[in-house]
Amino acid sequence: MMEATRAAFVLLFSGDPALWQIIWVSLKTSSVGLAIATPLALLGGYALARGNFRGRRILIWLAQAALSVPTVLIGLLLYMMLTRRGPLGELQWLFAQPGIIAGQALIALPVLVALTLAAVQAADPRLAETAVTLGASRLRVMLTLLHEVRFGVMAAVINGFGRVISEVGCAMMVGGNIAGATRTITTAIALETSKGEFAQGIALGIVLIAIALAINAALMLLQGDARHQGQLR
Repeated sequence: MMEATRAAFVLLFSGDPALWQIIWVSLKTSSVGLAIATPLALLGGYALARGNFRGRRILIWLAQAALSVPTVLIGLLLYMMLTRRGPLGELQWLFAQPGIIAGQALIALPVLVALTLAAVQAADPRLAETAVTLGASRLRVMLTLLHEVRFGVMAAVINGFGRVISEVGCAMMVGGNIAGATRTITTAIALETSKGEFAQGIALGIVLIAIALAINAALMLLQGDARHQGQLR
């Protein structure tokens, strides 16, 4: 194990092209998938928090229940949609990066919706009432509220990124774990471990831990800024 760990650090600091290609694919697909999901989730979370329409409670229940759906199940459903005989087969996204990006967006969506919903519901209701009294449009009211709960929204985005970059089931099923194309950090770790070659797996695990630490550090900083601003008020 010590030898494998030493070899892992050598891979990291030697600039191994295969290793950094895997890291790049993970960061790219996760970031793009999150960027696609975020605007939709903000609109959805805000609508569920502020709306008053038939079926709202059911939609909230479904959004929260989606947090417990295994990513491998999302991968299975997406695989059936993208396979050659599926309804979206003509897109040719299966075993390609667009397929992984679609999966990451679907995985991030319920996380972002649920946390945005919670953040907007926790906002002071007088803020929206004041904005409406001053003649603000619906769009302006929404932007004002989202700005007020921006720390909660940022926390949602950070948690969404952590969720998508660390998942393995969907990326494996939809991406196919193809070297140089769709192999991500988590799928590569699974592959290397199954082969009994631990150096690259450990190296990628170190990167994943570093990303997780950076994400949580950013979240702690945001929460600290929020508390600081609250005390100033």
